[in-house]
Amino acid sequence: MKLKPLNDRVIVRRLEEEERTAGGLIIPDSAKEKPIQGKVLAVGKGKLTDKGQHLPIDVKEGDVVLFAKYSGSDVKHKDEELLILRADDILAVVER
Repeated sequence: MKLKPLNDRVIVRRLEEEERTAGGLIIPDSAKEKPIQGKVLAVGKGKLTDKGQHLPIDVKEGDVVLFAKYSGSDVKHKDEELLILRADDILAVVER
């Protein structure tokens, strides 16, 4: 089974946060927050207009993105934690 996002939805795999601070301190699991950065796995066709056309989404598969902290829906697919969110919840694309 494969997941395919609909309309303006994007499927993202969260990237793991650093285990240490810049000063070298180890962050315990209880103090870690969910990452707000992830890699785009799949992109829908885009938002549907009143005229029935799809507006393209600004991200593509493979992009690393930043998204809003409490956005999207967590899903488990093939023992993997994924996030499905709207394209509007993506704040930026990380360029390396």
